Order: sequence, then structure tokens, then C-alpha cells
Amino acid sequence: MNITEQERDAVYKTIFSRRDVRGQFLPEPISQQVIMRILKAAHHAPSVGFMQPWDFILVQNAETKQAIKNGFEQAHQASAEMFTQDKSEQYRQLKLEGILEAPLGICITCDRSRNGPVVIGRTIKPEMDLYSAVCAVQNLWLAARAENLGVGWVSIIEDEVLRSALGIPQDIDIIAYLCIGSVSHFKDKPELETAGWLPRRALEEAIHHDAWQPHQVNNSSER
Repeated sequence: MNITEQERDAVYKTIFSRRDVRGQFLPEPISQQVIMRILKAAHHAPSVGFMQPWDFILVQNAETKQAIKNGFEQAHQASAEMFTQDKSEQYRQLKLEGILEAPLGICITCDRSRNGPVVIGRTIKPEMDLYSAVCAVQNLWLAARAENLGVGWVSIIEDEVLRSALGIPQDIDIIAYLCIGSVSHFKDKPELETAGWLPRRALEEAIHHDAWQPHQVNNSSER
């Protein structure tokens, strides 16, 4: 099945317009049909040995969201103290989650024991199942963007907070907690890029030919 030029362009548009959304969520609910479409896209991610190690916990209960929000606030405070003073001040001013604002949260997990201890493709690199679950996150993110929904990945939270709030067993790995919903607008650039936290790295700096080649670091003020 060939991809048409228009379909190809739509895929690239979705990739380049994807954003980590924090502060633009609208309260309107997401239809069940749309939720199932984006979950189906996530469920069709590539997985090592076709083990499909992911599960999806849908979070809409207000009390559960508040427990997760409280965990974020604690982790956020601890994280702010890890940066230099100037970066810490900038960090505290950033909006880094939309846990309460987004109508839906989805926690994506990884069952590393699924389908037994020996899995094709994981015999040498056992972490491949974790990477597979991350591919499910990316599929979901792009599908949500194609539905004009925003997604925000909340990584500033301890796993134990999510385990407690969502009843996740200790032998199940937590991959991501995502905030999902309609948004007032999508930003033209990633928020951290716009805020001056870091510039976008030039593609040329990430490309090597035939072997690893160290790149010169450009420390000029113009960067």
C-alpha cells in the first residue's frame, strides 16, 4: 500500500506541529470514539518480539487527578533546587503540567514479563521492551495531534505517587503519565525553545557518517 503525496505531507505536518502542551487545555470532554482511535494507534506501535508490553490507564476522576497533582508539586519543588540559581528561578516560572486542566490523563505502563522471560529481539538488549512502550507513547501523541488534541508528558513525578494513585503493581514499569485534551491553540514552537531554556540543536550536529565524529561546541553568544 503506497502513501500518496498528500498523505505523506500530512504525516510530516503532524510531526512538526506536535507540542508538549501544558497550559492551553480546555475542559471539554473527548469523545469515546476519539479516545479509542488514539489508543488503537498507540496499540499499533512497533514492539520487540511483538510482545506488546503496554497497558493504558485512563484517568478522569477528579480526586485521583488531585493526588497526582500533589505528587507533581512535591517533585517540582525538589527539582527546582537542583538547578543553578538563575535556572532555578526560570524553572519555577514555567508551566510544566496540565494535570487538573486536561479532561483526560493516560498512564502508560510496561509489563516486562509479558509472554515469558525469553523474547525475540530482547535476548541481548533486555531494555527493548521499555523502548517499545515509548514507541506507543509517540504513536499516541501523533495520533492525538492529528485529532487536534494536545498532549503533555508529566515526567516530574515519582513513580510511587502514580503507583499509589492508580493501583499499579510493583512489577509493572511506569513509562509515562500524559495529559490529553482539546486546546485553545498550539504554539508555533516548543515552549522551552520559545522561553529561551535551550535552542533547537541543528540537525547537522546530530549526523555522523560511517563512524562517531565529535562535533565542535559553539559557545558564541549568537547561538
